[in-house]
Amino acid sequence: MQLAELNIGRLIAPTHDPRVAEFMAALDRVNGLGRRMPGFVWMMEGSGEPGTGNTDAKIGGDPQCVSNLSVWESVETLEAFVWATVHRQFYARRQEWFEVLGAMHFVMWWVPDGLRPTLDEGLARLDHLRAHGDSDHAFGWAHLPQARLYRAHACGAAQGARLSADAIP
Repeated sequence: MQLAELNIGRLIAPTHDPRVAEFMAALDRVNGLGRRMPGFVWMMEGSGEPGTGNTDAKIGGDPQCVSNLSVWESVETLEAFVWATVHRQFYARRQEWFEVLGAMHFVMWWVPDGLRPTLDEGLARLDHLRAHGDSDHAFGWAHLPQARLYRAHACGAAQGARLSADAIP
């Protein structure tokens, strides 16, 4: 089995606005780094336009609601990208570019090798996590005993309320 993750958030401004320009300018670099990491399997692609990441996958038709969906070989390989690369710096600054959300915004689940989940599947898993909490069907970092880097670097309760850059769109 491989680890799928979905991360959603709402930008504080449209993607072309100067308030999110630094974040948008870093998307290709950070996503490219993720794709080159050991253990990376797959990432939902956007329009392919430089500097757009997956920001064209609108959730609920909201142009500021963005998402990232990817698959990794293991918890440890996803953690290495999230917490041991430049990605961590963007995670630490997420409040500069994203609104505080009133509900969980990040979910993980196990998928069979070779399966590429859809955004709709990820949103359904996120809804399940919101309704039922951590389970084998949908979970956050705290559900994974092998998530050692998360425990060393996470922001506790704030993690559930803000978009984390652990999966920059």
